[in-house]
Amino acid sequence: MSSFHPINPKPFLKTLVNKQVIVRLKWNKTSYKGTLVAIDNYMNLQLEDTFELSDGSEEAIGEIFIRCNNVLFIREAKIVGDDNEVKNEDTEMAT
Repeated sequence: MSSFHPINPKPFLKTLVNKQVIVRLKWNKTSYKGTLVAIDNYMNLQLEDTFELSDGSEEAIGEIFIRCNNVLFIREAKIVGDDNEVKNEDTEMAT
């Protein structure tokens, strides 16, 4: 069983800028996969080249802005292998 280790959110988010991330929302359990281009002092997120992930399908939606109070967690999406398959990393920030 893995244990949860809290992470200071601002430095953690700064390490994710210009990387591909997966963001899960609180309210409708929607997830988004895209490149994190910016965060602000309130921890709002700006993603580009974004896909909405739902029911095993991906729909391209482009650039989005996510308010911090809607975020359940954010994690880095790791690309593994030659086929650019995306794998979720265990490190995440829960709000």
